[in-house]
Amino acid sequence: MNVYTTDKIRNVVLLGHGGAGKTSLLEAMAYLSGITSRLGNVTDGTTLSDFDKEEQSRKFSINTSMAPIIWNDYKINILDTPGYFDFVGEAEEAAAAADAAIIVVNGKNGVEVGTQKAWDLCEKYHLPRMFYVSNMDIDSASYRKIVETLADLYGKKIAPMYLPIRENQTFVGYVNIVKQCARRYVDKQNKVECEIPDYLKDYLASYRDTMLESVAETSEAFMDRYFNGEEFSEPEIVSALKANVATGDMVPVTMGASVNLQGIMILLDDIVSYFPSPKEREIAGVSLKTSGIFQADYDFAKTKSAFVWKTIVDPFIGKYSLIKVASGSIRPEDMLYDSEKQNEFRAGKLYIFEGSRPTEVPELMAGDIGALSKLDVETRDTISTKANPVQYGKFDIPVPYTYKKYTAVKKGEEDKAAQGLAKIAQEDLTIRVVNDAENHQTLLYGIGDQQLDVVAAKLFNKYKVEIQLDKPAVAFRETIRKTSDVDSKYKKQSGGHGQYGHVKMKFEPSGDLETPYVFEQIVVGGAVPKNYFPAVEKGIAESVVRGPMAGYPVVGVKAILYDGSYHPVDSSEQAFKTASSMAFKKGFMDAGPVLLEPIASLKVTAPDKFTGDIMGDLNKRRGRVLGMNPDHKGNTIIEADVPQSELYGYCTTLRSITGGAGDFGYTFARYEQAPNDVQDKEVKARAEEAAR
Repeated sequence: MNVYTTDKIRNVVLLGHGGAGKTSLLEAMAYLSGITSRLGNVTDGTTLSDFDKEEQSRKFSINTSMAPIIWNDYKINILDTPGYFDFVGEAEEAAAAADAAIIVVNGKNGVEVGTQKAWDLCEKYHLPRMFYVSNMDIDSASYRKIVETLADLYGKKIAPMYLPIRENQTFVGYVNIVKQCARRYVDKQNKVECEIPDYLKDYLASYRDTMLESVAETSEAFMDRYFNGEEFSEPEIVSALKANVATGDMVPVTMGASVNLQGIMILLDDIVSYFPSPKEREIAGVSLKTSGIFQADYDFAKTKSAFVWKTIVDPFIGKYSLIKVASGSIRPEDMLYDSEKQNEFRAGKLYIFEGSRPTEVPELMAGDIGALSKLDVETRDTISTKANPVQYGKFDIPVPYTYKKYTAVKKGEEDKAAQGLAKIAQEDLTIRVVNDAENHQTLLYGIGDQQLDVVAAKLFNKYKVEIQLDKPAVAFRETIRKTSDVDSKYKKQSGGHGQYGHVKMKFEPSGDLETPYVFEQIVVGGAVPKNYFPAVEKGIAESVVRGPMAGYPVVGVKAILYDGSYHPVDSSEQAFKTASSMAFKKGFMDAGPVLLEPIASLKVTAPDKFTGDIMGDLNKRRGRVLGMNPDHKGNTIIEADVPQSELYGYCTTLRSITGGAGDFGYTFARYEQAPNDVQDKEVKARAEEAAR
């Protein structure tokens, strides 16, 4: 493939609700640009971008994939992202690497939750954007209704560029609002000029007036001409639109039918005409040499630097680090430096990806997206040179709050499972593996249940190891609410020296649930020699690891050694440690033992209309609502304390209540006494588990 200069590059991310038609759109672009020789489809699993086995079997995108579309001597790097909410980390990575976005809206389903989330992501990364209304070949597709909904949501910046022409409920052509002309499709790719239908003339006038108002606002000279009734030329309109799109003041709306290749050529032309090249974007990092700001701005003349925005790890094709060049250019022989790991290495071969297929290239210019292979770098690392090291800020990765316990189905494959999951976690930073030694379980974290199921399937298909996902154990604690007084004697005679240890101890709440135990001794008269005090404490320390009640760690206990006795020959440290352990078990159970459950501080953000249903669900989960505040964007932020055991499956429930519009996060707050029914159920379950 040819090397393209920065001004000839466009980096565009496809965003939108799951099933909106992003993958089909990329497929149509790839076919028209000559990357593929036939038009694949999602249902058959034959598309360029959905190449993973899981994507093909599930019929939706799981990973971000890319393809360089060559169009009129421009290189358009298209990043196709998953639309389902569990895979939001993929969309976040791609948005961080893109310079503009196309938000795909299903013409049949209209504006959905994923449409609005895509808009929010564009706002976060300050991405110029346009809407593409897909499936215009379907009878029920309503372009004008979608435009009206978008205008209600986002105001006057919504600027439809085209109007559909329909005959007998069939999409047959379009009206170009900028050029004020109409075209009729004669086959999948070709079209001829036609008359503008009478029923569209009023809409054309209205939409064009709105567009010209925006054009006029780009300069005082244009504003004067507009008020004087002067016409703008087509090049002037295009230039003004490009300026407004770059700043986000205008968001064009276009349309098409990807499966029929209708509207795709127009969309590609509009990408080149209206979207900025990287040269028109800004990026800044910190020069580690001078500690000052390094304004890279995708300038070819500056020292070379790049950042890793995605990692691909595959047992068959190996590891690839997808990079975006922020300044200078990168060639295979270049010596590069990872400022994160302080590691210098040779670039090696450079690639661009067409779906799953890597193609070698001789150079990557500033602003371009490509890949390096087999390097010890990670997603969000900065690559520069050792002479001029640079560090770019790390883009956000969504925090995973959904987790399950996983176990290898076959014994002895635990290490194999861990290694496979580590590689999957390199690809997807929203996947985390946490060893919960306290509950003897390993936890797999993700954004949602569907993602965890996909991870398990990937592990089996790629790394040939099967895992089982189950409900995790909750980290309960044990403590006491009363006091007790125990006389504990350990005496054993078995020939020769015997064993003798005798302690009298009191147990009471310490008031500090952060600390397992507090040990005090108030022995007088040498009833227990001082040299046995450490052994007594050691007995307590070992006992609090697994409490007498249900085997959970003990907190908040104060143990006081106040008396006892010893034998000058048979007493030993071991004997006093054993006597102390015996005293603890009896004293703990006599002092009103209770189970403590972890409480999480939960924050839910959802549209106002769902507040009542969310509150009702939180009540069922034994939650205590602490506050409700508007975010002034049509949402309510609900803060509540909820037992952590009741948050299992909350992600799925919240999505069901809000249609995917609600988000949540939580942090551990404290421990509180569990209700009697919860305590009894847990103690019984632990007893049954121990008896197995």
